[in-house]
Amino acid sequence: MRPLHELLEVQEPAMAFVERWAREAELPVEILPPSTSNGEILVELQVTTRSVLGAIAYGTGGILIDRGWLRMLGSGHQRLTRNIAAWNVGRSNGFCLVADDAVGGFFAINGGAFGDDQGVMYYLAPDTLEWENLGVGHAAFTQWAFSKRLHAFYDQLRWTGWEHEVSNLTGDQCFNFYPFLHTEQGSTQSSSRRPVPISEQYAFNTT
Repeated sequence: MRPLHELLEVQEPAMAFVERWAREAELPVEILPPSTSNGEILVELQVTTRSVLGAIAYGTGGILIDRGWLRMLGSGHQRLTRNIAAWNVGRSNGFCLVADDAVGGFFAINGGAFGDDQGVMYYLAPDTLEWENLGVGHAAFTQWAFSKRLHAFYDQLRWTGWEHEVSNLTGDQCFNFYPFLHTEQGSTQSSSRRPVPISEQYAFNTT
């Protein structure tokens, strides 16, 4: 286990890139301030702040994108209480969960569980319940999430008025749909929806 001082990058910290991408973002991006436990969380992750993953874990309490539709996990904040280290305990094996969305989709970095392409991002889609290869690493994923390409990705999973409904969710909730999105009858357009804890939805999606 490397101690904190060995994980803190002084000369080329990636947080500078994350902040610049946020300033230049095509969508609303809110960087939440980090918690006082950010050092402990970085040590648990054992990644450096030269990486985008380490920068977000240490330098933010999390990131809310497009009115909170997409949530990137950091060190925790009152509006996104989950921290990335604790969230992965008991939920991941061979991958690292780094983000999730308002419709119960989950993003993870492959650590070997999904194949030999370690470091590549995968998405557990709520309408298939399958892990889908996104073909990019975490840094590219972060840049992508700040762009309007996010709208195209979610084109079939949004409904009229989603902006208002999503803005009323907390960072630890998502919508549960019935009929379920992965069934033939399920649709974000026609299924009923209700806010549920994101932990409950993850357990459902992976059972």
